[in-house]
Amino acid sequence: MGDINMRFTIWHALWAALPMAALAETAYVTDNLRLGLHQAPDTSGRAFRTMESGQEVEILNRDRNYAHVQLPDGVQGYLKAAYLVFEKPAKLIVSETQAANEKLARELEDTKQAFAGPAATIDSLESDVAQQKAALNESNAKLKELLEENEKFRRRQSGYKYSLPFPWVASALGVSLLAGFLIGLWLVDYRSRKRHGGVRIY
Repeated sequence: MGDINMRFTIWHALWAALPMAALAETAYVTDNLRLGLHQAPDTSGRAFRTMESGQEVEILNRDRNYAHVQLPDGVQGYLKAAYLVFEKPAKLIVSETQAANEKLARELEDTKQAFAGPAATIDSLESDVAQQKAALNESNAKLKELLEENEKFRRRQSGYKYSLPFPWVASALGVSLLAGFLIGLWLVDYRSRKRHGGVRIY
């Protein structure tokens, strides 16, 4: 039993002393935390930089207590390993989401401005089309009215198909009367001269 405990103690000590392999592994400072970055793998020295929650770091190596990390700007130091997580913390996710939303809002505004000119042109064209439709409807109504009047004239003309206009009839009648009068006058004169030997007697 004592031998087993001894082996377990030795193994535990070795495990605690050996660095855990995590080369080039990305981690984040956990939520709601301001974590000090130290020059040495302990807290005896004063932190030379304060890490905010959500700060991305690259783990160069680590053990149970400390992690040797490198920041995106190339600065290296040691952090307490217990405060590092491998999934983006909520604060970072919210910040990224807000940034993405702001970007989308800007893009949407840019798109609206880009389509403002064509939209105005479309509105103007739609207004012109509406005016043309109104003018066409008015023309169709006028055409219908003219066709109805033409149909009335056509029916009226059809009614007078076999009749002559009154002025023509009156003129023909006047000419006929005048011709009849002249012919009658000539006959009377002719008979009178014949009866009296060619002498015209009135």
